[in-house]
Amino acid sequence: MTAETSQTLDRGVRVLKLLADSERGLTVTELAARLAVNRTVVYRLLATLEQHGLVRRDIGGRARVGLGVLRLAHRVHPLLREAALPALRSLAEDLGATAHLTLVDGNEALAVAVVEPSWTDFHVAYRTGLRHPLGESAAGRAILEARAFPSQRRPEQGFVITRAEEQSGASGAAAALLGLSGIEGSVGVVMLNGLVPERVGPRVVEAATEVADALR
Repeated sequence: MTAETSQTLDRGVRVLKLLADSERGLTVTELAARLAVNRTVVYRLLATLEQHGLVRRDIGGRARVGLGVLRLAHRVHPLLREAALPALRSLAEDLGATAHLTLVDGNEALAVAVVEPSWTDFHVAYRTGLRHPLGESAAGRAILEARAFPSQRRPEQGFVITRAEEQSGASGAAAALLGLSGIEGSVGVVMLNGLVPERVGPRVVEAATEVADALR
């Protein structure tokens, strides 16, 4: 801790991180042990976080992340879209395919930004807010593949290509965002069925790197 930081706020943020990483929630005793503080401190932290809807406690006394966190996360999406749009626009125009930024939301992939090419006669429609299980598209599979690798390393190929995706009936290519704390996502394109040009995969990787750099 430095002189410019708040110890109480630091502990509160650490509580939220610990709860976010725990599927079953944590008791006051467990939180106190992990924070290396006494139970009274934890009670005060939880009471404050509960007032703001960021934490809730179940009947058994286990603390969990509250719905207020979702409201905060919802405000983040516009910021992510704004940062990603230049790279997505360049990707869409370069490949003549619909480009998108996809983030993990629970066990689903959620499209938070979409850019369609301006010069093509036909392209695949893909809308912001589209959800699907992580394993059902190139966007989700790229994220799942990246989970097996350190945050700063990309799998050897670096991208995932699928054909006849269930959601759109189109081909897709995507590469995961790497090196971002607290964000799991990918950048990809969807295109009309047919042969996927060899340059699509490397170009998607390039765009994913650009977006990750913009979000740091």
